[in-house]
Amino acid sequence: MKQQLSWFVLVGMAAALTHYLVVLGLVAGLDWHPLRANGVAFLIAFGVSYTGHRHLTFQAQGLAHRQALPRYFAVALTSFILNQALFAYLLSAWPQWPYFVSLGVVLVMVAIVTFVSSRLWAFRQGGPV
Repeated sequence: MKQQLSWFVLVGMAAALTHYLVVLGLVAGLDWHPLRANGVAFLIAFGVSYTGHRHLTFQAQGLAHRQALPRYFAVALTSFILNQALFAYLLSAWPQWPYFVSLGVVLVMVAIVTFVSSRLWAFRQGGPV
């Protein structure tokens, strides 16, 4: 469990950094609204996250790719919906905060939900699909 949690943190940090940098780039570079940029960043960071978790964090659980990918996408999409809702709330409730502070807070909070869901369902062999 300790090694798995360590891999989760490292892979999660890589995916979160990817997500964060894509948002910053789209907002600063292309003048996109932060919530729109957040959606694109999710899709890009999903590839980093799934690949890392499949091959490092949860590889010992041995679930086939054809089962793990749709499950993990369901977890990631649910986490993104939570992410987007919390991000929208923070942007409106605390408009004095820079958007990138709100995004950082949200990414950390949602990571916990993603780990538990991934461990208990997305990459778990056996049990209901």
